[in-house]
Amino acid sequence: MEDLGRIHQLIIPFFGHNLTFNIEVIVMTWIVMSLLLVFGVLAASRKRLVPGPFQIIGELFVTNFYALTKDALGDELGEKYAPLICALFMFLMISNWIGIIPHMHEPTKDLNTPLSLGLMGFFLSHYLGIKTKGFKAYIKAYFDPFFFMMPLNVIGELAKVVSISFRLFGNIMGGSIIILVISYLVYSLILPPFLNAFFGVFVGAIQAFVFTMLTLVYIAVQVK
Repeated sequence: MEDLGRIHQLIIPFFGHNLTFNIEVIVMTWIVMSLLLVFGVLAASRKRLVPGPFQIIGELFVTNFYALTKDALGDELGEKYAPLICALFMFLMISNWIGIIPHMHEPTKDLNTPLSLGLMGFFLSHYLGIKTKGFKAYIKAYFDPFFFMMPLNVIGELAKVVSISFRLFGNIMGGSIIILVISYLVYSLILPPFLNAFFGVFVGAIQAFVFTMLTLVYIAVQVK
């Protein structure tokens, strides 16, 4: 229980300012990326007509997310951005699941991780909006249906980033706190396995999918 709220930080002085890094999040993020790289190598290096388990899982992810992305963005943009959408989901899912392993912690329970991914989706969607519509048509959309609605439309776009970021952060952090508190109350002797299964596996997968699909929808809205 005493670990609740404890953050291991690396503080580096930089031109009169302190740059603060959360060591735990950095390490866990690199572990997740390493696991995904290993999975990618195992899935792609031994492709067979009768696929092995890694190839089956890889093809399942690729096939379904390519289909979803093409449905949302069309064939041309879908083909181009499907790898990003697939990688985003896999990164978030493994990040949410890694907390099941003892002494491991989810990178997504630090707000910086979901917020940075939300900002990535935000800038990508608006970049594609300007690229596909043209700058004039892109700006004009903010004044619909009336010109005085522009501030509300801008706030609405910014609220999307806050919404998806805090939804993911809140669910993962909330699950971690519930598991920690319950294990403390029962002196870590009777931690119900279904709590780890529910908050770690089920909620983790659902929140990764919701975040990914909302990012895809935000991009699709801008390019239509």
